[in-house]
Amino acid sequence: MSAEHEREHPLVDAVDNLVYEPVQVHEHGIDLTASAIYRVAGPGRIDFGGDELEDADLEPVETTLRDPDDEYGWWDLEGGQYVVQHNEFLTDAEEPLWLQPRNELLARGGSHPSMQVVSHLPLIPLTVADGGLRLKENARISTLMPPGTAAGPSE
Repeated sequence: MSAEHEREHPLVDAVDNLVYEPVQVHEHGIDLTASAIYRVAGPGRIDFGGDELEDADLEPVETTLRDPDDEYGWWDLEGGQYVVQHNEFLTDAEEPLWLQPRNELLARGGSHPSMQVVSHLPLIPLTVADGGLRLKENARISTLMPPGTAAGPSE
């Protein structure tokens, strides 16, 4: 697929802050990258009416460099539950889009829910298998796809 053809992908105008468009944009969608990973350090609150809605206390997971000259670090994640933030964000989605974990993440014991996204990319839970996962900053972990292209919930 040529760079000019990639630019014509229908989702490109709906996503901003791509790390490296030629790799992230492909015929099936747009790969999204990990910007920050957090541990839930204190509980959030959800009530019926929203008057007592309160964010959880999130503690950033630090990265480590494998080599002092490295530009990007690695998160060494133990098995458990985390919250992940993407580098990219939605700018002008005309209709709900489908977000799912990449096969590369799933095959290495990581996962996040598949979901519809409309006006923004929320912080999402990231589950890591008991054996742990090493994830590099800006790793492609998710794919954003046009509606109707994924096996979403049945109607």
